[in-house]
Amino acid sequence: MKPLQNTKYIVLFGEVLGTAFLLYLGFLFLKTWEGSKLLMVAVAILWGVGSVAALFFVLNSVGETLPARAKTIVLPVIFAGPAIAILFWYLVLPTVRTLTLSFFNDTGTVFVGFKNYANTFTDGIILESMQNNLLWLVFGTSGSVGLGLLIAVLADKSRYEKVFKALIFLPMAISFVGAGVIWKFIYAYKGEGFNIVEIGLLNAIITSFGLPAQAWLQIPFWNNILLIIIMIWLQTGYAMVILSSAIKGIPSSLIEAARVDGAGAFKIFFRIMIPYIMGTIVAVSTTIVIFSLKLFDIVRVMTGGNFGTNVVANEFYLRQFTQGRTGEASALAILLLVAVVPVLIYNLRQFQGRKAFK
Repeated sequence: MKPLQNTKYIVLFGEVLGTAFLLYLGFLFLKTWEGSKLLMVAVAILWGVGSVAALFFVLNSVGETLPARAKTIVLPVIFAGPAIAILFWYLVLPTVRTLTLSFFNDTGTVFVGFKNYANTFTDGIILESMQNNLLWLVFGTSGSVGLGLLIAVLADKSRYEKVFKALIFLPMAISFVGAGVIWKFIYAYKGEGFNIVEIGLLNAIITSFGLPAQAWLQIPFWNNILLIIIMIWLQTGYAMVILSSAIKGIPSSLIEAARVDGAGAFKIFFRIMIPYIMGTIVAVSTTIVIFSLKLFDIVRVMTGGNFGTNVVANEFYLRQFTQGRTGEASALAILLLVAVVPVLIYNLRQFQGRKAFK
């Protein structure tokens, strides 16, 4: 038996080496490809998916032949190991490097301690960006979750529920950059000072009522609200779908019992529905809060951070890639990370304390 087992292990080891070698040959082949780019993409997808599937299959075969105790350790490593390695390489290491750079000057050659962090809390531009992020967090999150919940409740069990929900969810299929371009046409204007021309949809609407056209994206405070509306337009569909699923999980007997006891629609909503799906509301809210804190695309496309609409992520982009101030940019990135971590911890505790989706 022992020679047969040794032979089996040798064959399996050869299969692993052979599969890995085929992966390497495919990489060399694609690297030297000189034909059609479209065909190269098709070949790369087929080769990549097929080769990785074959490699996992062979490694799983090897793991299944191991003793039970070794199998419980090796099999999780085989399947989760590559994902963990990728996360470590592309997430953990860059975070550590960013943290290190935040304590150095712009060229990364002189240690400056907490100087970059001190500058972030004294720089007027950054403080304005933080205030704007707070606006996005408060109005964007409450608007998206509130409107999503309202639509989920009103559309529940209605005749055209699927149609309404499909229309509300459609913006989720659009990228944030694409949404910015669309809404730029809505808020569009032309001219300076009092010579504003109504070339955008919103200006066309208000001028039809005899009101003057406005440079919407240059009006302090309100330009931030107009940008936040884009986020609400995008995120309401997400909130609606998740909250609608939670609402459908509420036992109908519970609702019927409340109606028998004389509870009206508002009492049922606030005293039964809201408490029952509170875990889901928290989960959806924290997801949108995290998005609000790191928001970048909409501001970058619409205003570039001008006219008092700057946010922390856009300021990080400007300092790192436009001004070359690596130390300050790294400090901003770490501050964003620190701001997100408490939200994540709170969310995890909520999941541990109760089921988010009942």
